[in-house]
Amino acid sequence: MAFSARKLATAFLATALLAQTPDFTCPMDPDVRSQTPGKCPRCGMKLEARIADFVAYPVRFGFAPPAIPAGRPLDISIAVNDPKTGKRVTQFETMHERLMHLFVVSSDLEYFSHEHPDRNFVLHTQLPKPGNYKLVADFYPTGGTAQLAEKIISTAGYDRSLEESLGHPAADLGPKRGENLEVELTMEKPMAGRKSLLFFHVRPDAGIEQYLGAWAHMLIVSDDLVDTTHEHPSIADGGPEMQFDVFFPRARTYRVWLQIQRLGKVNTVAFTIPVAAL
Repeated sequence: MAFSARKLATAFLATALLAQTPDFTCPMDPDVRSQTPGKCPRCGMKLEARIADFVAYPVRFGFAPPAIPAGRPLDISIAVNDPKTGKRVTQFETMHERLMHLFVVSSDLEYFSHEHPDRNFVLHTQLPKPGNYKLVADFYPTGGTAQLAEKIISTAGYDRSLEESLGHPAADLGPKRGENLEVELTMEKPMAGRKSLLFFHVRPDAGIEQYLGAWAHMLIVSDDLVDTTHEHPSIADGGPEMQFDVFFPRARTYRVWLQIQRLGKVNTVAFTIPVAAL
């Protein structure tokens, strides 16, 4: 299982700071800190005085039918086990109005889906075409820490390797049109290993609504499917401007999916960002 490089970096920072002061910190975004109790302005989770050290929880993905089909119904089940007892975890914290977020991304980065399994952590879905896919499950076991579990799967009969099926998309930074809004991206040249500020301007500037407890959701995946991050804006207030503070761990090309809700419609737009080495 992999964990967001940015969240690991911010968790280390938060641990060092918490050793010095009793400030309150967000368990999902550890770089968010406050002198008083309250809720995280990014994700709405309750701020905690102390955050447990990160421990990975074993995760098992199941599929019905076992030979994963393309273009036909598929059930994906996710079982989370306690790393100490080995027993199945049954208690989870609500994150962004759901117990689990499950992202499905094709290896060529052309297909993206943000789903929410039922209370038994089963998702009824359908993969659009034969190929390799990456599954990314975001969840928070009670008493533990926020987790990001990943798995690569292949549909039945698909014989191309993961490397052969990668898309290697070209840079695509131009304005994007969603269902009922347009999004424009501005930024300085992003560098691997440094914080990059991504600024998004939304038009029209009226009717922006929170989606699943945040003004926007962002999934970032590297073109080799190694690095994955689930982010929320560091600055947003329902107006036309949003800022994301992003940590790109390596010099690669990244596909960035941004989801914003306006007038009841969830808009999903994608940008492709090349990241240079230091």
